[in-house]
Amino acid sequence: MGYIARKLGISLKNRRAPGRNKEAMTEQTVWARRAAVGLLLGGLALGANGPALAQDVKAGAWKPLFDGRTLDGWTPKVAKHPAGENYRQTFVVDHGVIRVSYAGYDKLDGQFGHLFYKTPFKAYRLRLSYRFLTEGGLPDTPTWARSNSGIMFASQSPESMTVEQPFPVSVEFQLLGKDGDAPRPTGAVCTPGITITIDGAKVKEHCTPSANAPTIPNGTWVKAELEVRPNGEVFHKINGVVVHHYAGVTLDPDDTVAGGAKPYILARGAVPVTEGYIALQSEGHPIEFKDVEIQELTAP
Repeated sequence: MGYIARKLGISLKNRRAPGRNKEAMTEQTVWARRAAVGLLLGGLALGANGPALAQDVKAGAWKPLFDGRTLDGWTPKVAKHPAGENYRQTFVVDHGVIRVSYAGYDKLDGQFGHLFYKTPFKAYRLRLSYRFLTEGGLPDTPTWARSNSGIMFASQSPESMTVEQPFPVSVEFQLLGKDGDAPRPTGAVCTPGITITIDGAKVKEHCTPSANAPTIPNGTWVKAELEVRPNGEVFHKINGVVVHHYAGVTLDPDDTVAGGAKPYILARGAVPVTEGYIALQSEGHPIEFKDVEIQELTAP
């Protein structure tokens, strides 16, 4: 994407926010990313020869990760609490869905959480449906965290996180709902503790918006699919449409977002991340997940 942006005369200088504010990029940066990624995805849709088409894969059978009745196989990790403690029943199962619930909370108080599946994965397709609920939020949820959640992947384990750590070292397939009148497309990529490349150029922003994803009202079920290929390419799909494509997932020793994770990253260095855990996020707004399935991929 760097080449495309330069051809368009667009600047992609580092405007990475110092904290977790996922929407802190300038308008110029946001639309630069969208324009360049839009050209890239347009090429994919037209069948252009390029890295996105460079690898065939063998796919296994689809397997459920959630049995629809229990949280068997899943481990909660909520900031300020140890791994395995489902603080105030943040994650509950009800009528075939995993619900992020704040019914037991007085306030969020920075207690962001994640629900990790027990097994790390390398290459796969993950699919699920999600919807943001219209009620049940907390008054101290930060503005950027309203109608905001995510699918974390290529992640460290919950046990390797510090007690206070708010976000795992991981890549996030960001899920956004409508909040206000402005467009707020879902399907961005965010990178706590990680760097990625788009069109061969290292991405310096913490979050890169989707080029062509819709803004979806809360209460609406949405189908999300994540594809991580054996060669490291990653695709996001929303309702069957590709909205992001990138590669080069690598630990980032300069990261400022995954608070408390610096020792974990520095102990390993700036190495490629080729496998990791999958987690569903609790970021301050009630959300439901269902039909969580995985299909493992191998090179032919």
